[in-house]
Amino acid sequence: MSKPNATVIAGVGMVAFAKPGASDNYDVMGEQAIRSALADAGVEFTDIEQAFAGYVYGDSTCGQKVIYRVGMTGIPVINVNNNCSTGSSALFLARQAVESGQVECALAVGFEQMQAGALGSAWDDRPSPFDKFDDECNDIFASTAPLALRYFGGAGKSHMDKYGTQISDFAKIRAKASRHAKNNPKALFRTELSEGDVLQSPEMIPGVMTRLMACPPTCGAAATILVSEAFAKKHGIRRDVKVVAQSMKTDFPSTFEAHDMMQLVGYDMTGAAARDVYESAGIGPDDLDVVE
Repeated sequence: MSKPNATVIAGVGMVAFAKPGASDNYDVMGEQAIRSALADAGVEFTDIEQAFAGYVYGDSTCGQKVIYRVGMTGIPVINVNNNCSTGSSALFLARQAVESGQVECALAVGFEQMQAGALGSAWDDRPSPFDKFDDECNDIFASTAPLALRYFGGAGKSHMDKYGTQISDFAKIRAKASRHAKNNPKALFRTELSEGDVLQSPEMIPGVMTRLMACPPTCGAAATILVSEAFAKKHGIRRDVKVVAQSMKTDFPSTFEAHDMMQLVGYDMTGAAARDVYESAGIGPDDLDVVE
């Protein structure tokens, strides 16, 4: 039985992803994604009551810049910046708005126009939100690799130490991703790679990670239209794709107290979020056909 205000995914849109310098500007990509989602849903922009725009690399109110290209109807536009969970956060807020009954139709859009090179800070005149994480990482897993590679490479090393995982296991995951990308016209890299190809690329973290395992800076955009079941029924929108359960978590004390790279990059909060959605949806991991 669905919830009284179960959230229907009415439509989605996405642009092809590209390297920095090869994409359209963020406002063009975001507009294209929104228009595609509206067309997929079969609704008008004037039906949107609230919009949530997610991005990390850009000035404040980039969301308005994107959305105004589609329409200016006076609706609230909430800009969301939450690092790797930015898109999830925009979707979370839009889903809450619909599920609570506050609105019947909401938009979640995410876009990013990145710069080439390793991720860095634009605000070096003040404390970094990563200070405590960096200190802990340096104590556990000293490396000269860029920040993101150091964190997740360190977590990979922790997994190796605990479970006997081999670098070849990680290479298989990258090869699997390339097989999917080959069939995805919107993917950045569409060349199918073998496990050997991945292992033979230059090492970024010796024994743990090669260059082909590292995500490059990428530009793109995607959008989702979320509506209530009543709105969907009224407008003849299919109701078979819904948000059954969603959870978001932040860090627990164990993030730092465990002195473990897997914990530092979010092991406990990931587990807690998974337990929440299993309980809410009334299913378990054995019931899933696809996991991302």
